[in-house]
Amino acid sequence: MRLETPWQKAPAGDVLFEDRRDAGRRLAGRLLPFRDEAPAVLALPRGGVPVGYEVARALAAPLDVIVVRKLGAPGQPELGIGAVVDGDSPLGVLNQEMMRALGVSQDYLDREVAAQLAEIRRRQSVYRGGRTRVPIAGRTAIVVDDGLATGSTMRAALRSIRRADPARLVLAVPVAPAATLAELAKEVDETVCLATPDPFYAVGFFYRDFGQTTDDEVIHLLDVARQALDPHARGDARAV
Repeated sequence: MRLETPWQKAPAGDVLFEDRRDAGRRLAGRLLPFRDEAPAVLALPRGGVPVGYEVARALAAPLDVIVVRKLGAPGQPELGIGAVVDGDSPLGVLNQEMMRALGVSQDYLDREVAAQLAEIRRRQSVYRGGRTRVPIAGRTAIVVDDGLATGSTMRAALRSIRRADPARLVLAVPVAPAATLAELAKEVDETVCLATPDPFYAVGFFYRDFGQTTDDEVIHLLDVARQALDPHARGDARAV
């Protein structure tokens, strides 16, 4: 059975969150009922990690990343024709209609997927520092980002995580368009979202501070989260 948590409507243009950490703390308050389920928190880097860090801290849960890359159109790398995510076996989600309209060849697609998978693996190595993935089979997996727009990269992440056989799959974001959230609700067991502004222009409109999250910040927050659960873990993390 799929459940949806009710969300609050908000006028577009309203600042809802001071920054990603503020959004994460507020989102964590709605996720506290999952604390007794020994959940794992999976964040989309980079912007989802500060949000996920606050959720993981509140739930005393392990924090990990799920790295997704957009597949760019030929000659237009910012125009997405799908997304790819790495895991035990790589998974791609394609926009078939756009691919047909642009005449994307199989050869181009194969090369683009290979390039993005290489970048995913590089980022995973940097972020995890050689550590293994947090196991999610049989447990509640809470997938977090700083917000959703079209939801294409999140859809790829959710499908990849579903294949890892979690007991329950939860999508948790501070802000998203209602239509995107409704579509992604089909991929999960439960959705938790704080606000669905209408009209919706971009995630950053609803943050006072939406500055870029750096790789160093991602690495640091993952280290802090890991050491909070295992004080003897090696690393340079300091409490934040």
